[in-house]
Amino acid sequence: MNSTLLPFDVVVMAAGKGTRMKSRLPKVLQRLAGVPLVQHVLATAAQLQARSAVVITGHGAEAVEAALTSVAGQTTLRFVRQEPQLGTGHAVQQAVPALADDGLVVVLSGDVPLTQADTLQALLAASGGSRLALLTIEFADPTGYGRIVRQGDQVQAIVEQKDATDAQRQIKEVYSGIMAVPARLLKPWLARLDNHNVQGEYYLTDIVKFAVADGVEVVAHTITDALQVAGINSPVQLAELERAHQLRQAHAYMEQGVRLMDPARFDVRGQLDCGQDVEIDVNCIFEGRVSLGEGVRVGANCVIANCTIAAGAVIHPFTHIDGEKLGVTVGEGSLIGPFARLRPGAQLAAEVHIGNFVEVKNATLAKGAKANHLAYLGDATVGERVNFGAGSITANYDGANKHRTVIEADVHIGSNCVLVAPVVIGAGGTVGGGSAITKSTEPGALSVARGKQVSIANWARPQKQPKFK
Repeated sequence: MNSTLLPFDVVVMAAGKGTRMKSRLPKVLQRLAGVPLVQHVLATAAQLQARSAVVITGHGAEAVEAALTSVAGQTTLRFVRQEPQLGTGHAVQQAVPALADDGLVVVLSGDVPLTQADTLQALLAASGGSRLALLTIEFADPTGYGRIVRQGDQVQAIVEQKDATDAQRQIKEVYSGIMAVPARLLKPWLARLDNHNVQGEYYLTDIVKFAVADGVEVVAHTITDALQVAGINSPVQLAELERAHQLRQAHAYMEQGVRLMDPARFDVRGQLDCGQDVEIDVNCIFEGRVSLGEGVRVGANCVIANCTIAAGAVIHPFTHIDGEKLGVTVGEGSLIGPFARLRPGAQLAAEVHIGNFVEVKNATLAKGAKANHLAYLGDATVGERVNFGAGSITANYDGANKHRTVIEADVHIGSNCVLVAPVVIGAGGTVGGGSAITKSTEPGALSVARGKQVSIANWARPQKQPKFK
């Protein structure tokens, strides 16, 4: 996506403690839409085809570095430490050895997760390769932000809140914390920083006055979308940004044709792809990678993760699907739930029925197979048109190893049966209710394995003995 002539590197400031989060977890690892804040930032850099990303860590550095190393994509990732934390300018100074002189540097914050790629692309274009470009926005209440001081249309300085005069504090245009600047200019400016200010810190924003003094043009790319520059400093702000982000996602899906019963009660914490005429009821959560085919209907209060649901399937309320690494597939026209659970490796063909309180794990069910009530199918291969009775299970674990159960086509399993794996139930066979099957059965056979019923006529039930004082 990067259309600039120069390569560019991203510097991500992720060293802060985040005291107001009141959490042992570093602030940049707090989650928005199921993903750490800083990971959102790096994903945007990757979308722009950044040459490298330099992440400045400090508080909780080991945890931050470990978390990001495990999800590093194609962008080259480097870490530098800021210890102690002496301001934003001091932070970027630590990144200097990792930055090449031939490109642009984009400075981002690890706790500002929703800046869009096209906004950063415009900022890169504004810098060009010769200018210092600042991302700015106007706020009705700019309290706490560095003010953009202009002379005419030209940016002259950024003044931090604590150092601003009363007149400067009336300025509505503020600096977002995001800039693009040629590395060859940035490095000598960083070397000139001092901490002669109210907070005794090295401000990155002071490079603006150096640029002006050196005759380098300072430009501002101004946006109006506050979500793109919103930072996270507290659980309240995190929750507010989560809801704003989810509502924005909901509107985007509705514009694509998805029917949401209530866009305020809809959460996507990963990637959700929807076909035409998909309907989603309230309080549904989608995690990981989920694909919903044409005409899929999802009932209320479902949690669905890492699965593919084919056209026409119905997921009834309170269903939990999580494919984790193995994935889950639900075939065309299948009916799932309510209160069903599909676990990793569940592969359901067309027109399969999985009913209330049925759990399926690492099992394949062929077309038309049904398990409608209170059942467990684990490590099983189930043929076409099988009916698996209420209360029946595949006993797949012997205490040390897992074993597979094979149920061939057109088998009927009665209620409250235990199929002790490894075992094969032959095609067209029937297993009588209450049976514990430990041996494979022949095709077409009726198999019954239970104690003989005994009835004693006129049997007297024991009576309670009277209590004596």
